[in-house]
This record gives sequence, C-alpha cells and structure tokens, in this order.
Amino acid sequence: MKTIGVLTSGGDAPGMNAAVRAVVRTCCANNIKVFAIKRGYAGLISGQLEQADVNSVSDILYKGGTALGSARCKEFQSEDGMQKAIETCRKNGIEGLVVIGGDGSFRGASALSERGLPCVGVPATIDNDIACSDYTIGYDTCLNTVMDMVDKISDTAKSHDRCTVVEVMGRDAGFLTLNAGIAVGATAIVVPEIKVHVKEHIISHIENSREKGKKHFIIMIAEGVGGVEALAEYIEEKTGIESRASILGHVQRGGSPTVRDRVLASEMGYSAVKLLMQGMGNRVVAIKKDEIVNYDIYEALNMKKTIDQAFYNMAHEISI
Repeated sequence: MKTIGVLTSGGDAPGMNAAVRAVVRTCCANNIKVFAIKRGYAGLISGQLEQADVNSVSDILYKGGTALGSARCKEFQSEDGMQKAIETCRKNGIEGLVVIGGDGSFRGASALSERGLPCVGVPATIDNDIACSDYTIGYDTCLNTVMDMVDKISDTAKSHDRCTVVEVMGRDAGFLTLNAGIAVGATAIVVPEIKVHVKEHIISHIENSREKGKKHFIIMIAEGVGGVEALAEYIEEKTGIESRASILGHVQRGGSPTVRDRVLASEMGYSAVKLLMQGMGNRVVAIKKDEIVNYDIYEALNMKKTIDQAFYNMAHEISI
C-alpha cells in the first residue's frame, strides 16, 4: 500500500489528534504517502484533503478536539455520496482509509470497504460505548474532567448543606456516570441501562445517608435519563433539602488528553496503519485486557456492551 488517508468523524474526543499523529508518523516511517482529510466524510466527498508529513502533526498530540475537524454528512448515507468519496480516493491514489470515530463512523467505513476501499476503524468516543473495546479514546480524559468539575460542585454543596443533581453526558450509555459517580462519592447514581423508579431510588438513598449524619448530597444522572431540573425540585419538595441542578454540558468533551488517552490513541493509530499495510480492511482496532486486538467491523457493530450489575451494586453499597 502506497497511499493512506485518515479522517475523524462523529463527536470529537480528546486523543483523536494523538491517533491522527500516530497514523501519519507510522505512514512516514514506512514510506507511505498519507493524506489528512478535513471534516470527516463530508470532506472526503468534497475533496478537502492535504498531504500530511511528520511536521504537520508535530504539535497536535496534547490538544483536545480534532485538528482535522468533523461534520455530519447526510450525503454520505446515499450511494451517490459514497461513490463521490471513493472517487476522491481514486483521484488522489488513496488505497486505504483510517477512520477515527464511533459506531456511525464505522458503518461508513464498512460501506466503503464493501465497495473496494479497505478501511480500518479506530474507536474514539467519550461515551466508551464501543462494545468490542474495553476503552475508547477520549473516555479517560472525559472521566477526569467530570470528576474535577463535580469535586468543585461538591465543595459548594457541602458549604450550604445542599443537594446537587448532576447530569453527565451519555445518551444511551451510563459508563461515564457510573464511574465518575464512584470517583466523587455520589449518594445515588442513575444510568439508562439499569431501570429503577428514579424518584423513589434517589429519595431513599438521600434519606438513608441523612440518617447516618450526612448533610450534603451529589446525585449523578446520565444524560439519557435526563430531567435533572425537575428532579432537583422534587428532592427539595420531598426532603426539605435545598437542591440544585447542574448540567455539565459540552465542556466534558474538551481538554488536553490524559496520558492514558494519548498512549491508547498512539497504539491504535499505529495498529490501524499496520493492518492496512497487511492488506486488511473492514476491521476495527480495539483494546481487550490491555492488549491491542482487531475485529471485523460487522462483528464489532453487533456486539453488545452494558453496565455490570455487580459493579453497579457495589457503587451503591459504598455510597451510604
């Protein structure tokens, strides 16, 4: 393989730049031409790409977000759009593509692989909801950001004997909420994967903690559960405890990536190029038990990942 392209797609995640850097530098080390594609699949369709080299990625390792940019692209979902993307690759001699993103990005990579353009996916999403991988790029940084923010919120909650209901990102996945909740000593944690009567669940945990002498409370709610403002009002009404809602929002996506995310992204980017060099496409790079592995994209997309019930139970037992 003489020429490879790299793009980032979907929501940005800290560490994406480290993955791009690893892809570019691995290509350069093996005398492979590499093109950096701007704005994901939209940029691939419109031909927004430029040849990258060692120097062009020399200062992006520590930066959050994605230097290549990302964009939604409805056109790519059509056959005509995919053929335009393939034509861009053909014109520029691109024989393989590294796609850094989440499930939606991998579906696009699979579609291109089916049409003769070998693609390798690199999982990058703060939600950590790619089932084939124990960790995804950006998850560790986001966890640390959430922990830092809630620690600060807790200072105020403690000063005023207050309850704060915190909404954490994760529409369909509660991994961030559960792990951050454990890290900050949350009184109660609610995630979409485990069904509970939310109001009763929270009130019972608050009352139980209050009986043991606790006067301030942090409640962690996954974005997919939502309703934090109404919950704060309900808690105050039922318990008499002054309560506030706090939606952390998109600040959770940003920031300089942690050591773990930088190293993981570098390993995955390197491995993706090596797979393409071996003529392998329609693959997803992953980490399992601290070992870099790879899966067929179809297999990866059909895997399921959910919250471990025993881990969830542990979180609540130690929250008393």
